[in-house]
Amino acid sequence: MKWKTRIGAGVTALAAVLGVVSVPAATAAPATALAAPDISLANVKAHLNQLQTIANNNGGTRSARGGGYAASVSYVENLLKNAGYTTTRQTCTSCLGQSQNLIAEWPQGDASQVIMLGAHLDSVSAGPGINDNGSGSASILEVALTLARTNPAMAKRVRFGWWADEESGLVGSKYYVNNLPSTERTKIKTYLNFDMIGSKNWGYFVYDDVASVKAVFDEYFTSIGIPTEGDSEGDGRSDHASFKSAGIPVGGLATGAGDIKSSAQAQKWGGTAGSPFDNCYHRACDTISNIPDAPLEKNSDAIAYALWKLAVGTPQGNDFSVTLNPAAGNVQPGQSLQVAVNTATTSGSAQPISLSASGLPAGATATFSPATITSGGSSTLTIATTTSTPTGTFPITVTADGANADHTATFSLGVGSSSCAPVTNSTRLDIPDYPASAVSSTGTVSGCARNASGTTKVEVHITHTYRGDLVLDLVAPDGTAYRLKNSSSDSADNIDTTYTVNASSEAANGTWKLQIKDVGPADTGYLSSWTLTV
Repeated sequence: MKWKTRIGAGVTALAAVLGVVSVPAATAAPATALAAPDISLANVKAHLNQLQTIANNNGGTRSARGGGYAASVSYVENLLKNAGYTTTRQTCTSCLGQSQNLIAEWPQGDASQVIMLGAHLDSVSAGPGINDNGSGSASILEVALTLARTNPAMAKRVRFGWWADEESGLVGSKYYVNNLPSTERTKIKTYLNFDMIGSKNWGYFVYDDVASVKAVFDEYFTSIGIPTEGDSEGDGRSDHASFKSAGIPVGGLATGAGDIKSSAQAQKWGGTAGSPFDNCYHRACDTISNIPDAPLEKNSDAIAYALWKLAVGTPQGNDFSVTLNPAAGNVQPGQSLQVAVNTATTSGSAQPISLSASGLPAGATATFSPATITSGGSSTLTIATTTSTPTGTFPITVTADGANADHTATFSLGVGSSSCAPVTNSTRLDIPDYPASAVSSTGTVSGCARNASGTTKVEVHITHTYRGDLVLDLVAPDGTAYRLKNSSSDSADNIDTTYTVNASSEAANGTWKLQIKDVGPADTGYLSSWTLTV
């Protein structure tokens, strides 16, 4: 789990409602889905022992900045390739040491409907990270191998991700999501995250971001008599946040990190009240001896249960999807806007659907024209505000109540003005010649209560005698770097260019940087001005 930093509550709330959400209810799983197999605890522990050995051989750590992480990637990848998975290593240019994400896809099922499972594979530099996050990584690895061995008929495509450099701020998963074309993002119907599922003084926590996804895990734990709680400690602190901010429905499991177990939780789950769930969190003692069997086994089986429930089998019966276009909009108090509500029949026959909306701020109303449609049809949602409607951002839930299935989609309604005007810095900045370090010019955005756009513009004016030597990056307030220009053999003078980047996962407000580095000798210049339009 990411060290200390939490994503701001306001950003998380806004990110949760961006984009289209169409999540099947837990009861809408394929009726013919096969029962999930038992996941071998011995095999999961064998993977953890291998990760411990890798750490022992690399200075006691599997941090993204060293060889322990790279060796972990190789271990996981070799097993997946031999099992028949299509694997891809994605070099994360913003990660420590440009470490790599590992993506593996099982080549069966509907490729337009992807259920994705992920875990970060790196540790902190202080220790081997066998719970944080060898536990999640090893469990989804064994689930993936079990899927390959049993080879059931697949209704949906299953993809796994092992993320680089989570401990520096979710860098690897954010890089993956940011570099997905919009058409590929929409194919990911659910992302499930597993970060620390073998804590010594464990609890059973289920992400509560999406109720219908949480219900799948709760269904399993109820069947074995284990109560669960929502995971407040991990909210926004692990890789699911990267997907959530892109509008992808998320879920997951955890057993606790540095938070203290309460007396009520000890009564519910056993263990020691008044002690951390994992007193070796981010310490050298997070070793193989820090992992108890019970939570590791139960959570591994719960992961398999969710995967089989969501992705295995042939869909039966009548079902549909619902999307909103646009998925977000802003009005001034007293104004109104319109949203297209589109549906499609995804299996079986078309069915009648009744539309409704909830979560409206005071003084706002929602009407549908028409309010009842048949799947495959469309409606227009009109949201009207009054002069008394409070300002802010409000997640509006559109419910499509079908005769055979129910689905929801979320619209982000912004009420009130926001200042998202372009920001210009025209202070001259000299660019030192190679081999000097990079230099940066800053621009601060404030009063822009939304994320940056997918077409964020960076207008740059540089006087230089050999522009091919220059490498330019836009650095977001959270430290994520977006490459604008690489070095090249372009021998022309000066740069007067407007670059476009997809910074839609970044909060607009904050201090942005234009970072410039001269990577070739003998030529000099300066930045005269740059303008950022979020």
